[in-house]
Amino acid sequence: MFVWSKRLVAALLGSFMLLLMIFLFQGAPDSTSGLKIHTTRWMALNYAGLMIWIFVWMIDQARVRGKNVWLWLVPFLFAPLVTLMLFVLFLQRKLSS
Repeated sequence: MFVWSKRLVAALLGSFMLLLMIFLFQGAPDSTSGLKIHTTRWMALNYAGLMIWIFVWMIDQARVRGKNVWLWLVPFLFAPLVTLMLFVLFLQRKLSS
């Protein structure tokens, strides 16, 4: 993959670990809803990480095929799964020669 670099991977993993530590130490363990808050934050963090990972994959696939991926950013923010499916179909269509 052209997009990934050691610096990018280290920065993403470092920010993930930092956010995870903040989420773990921020919640009060004696509150009854602490688990719900922690679980919600954990799910949000994983979802955000997955969306970043998928968009970086889209950037990589677009670069390999010589397409522009930035046109897909706004639809991806509003409907990631639908946009991903349409993007894959767009990349798989046959070019008329």
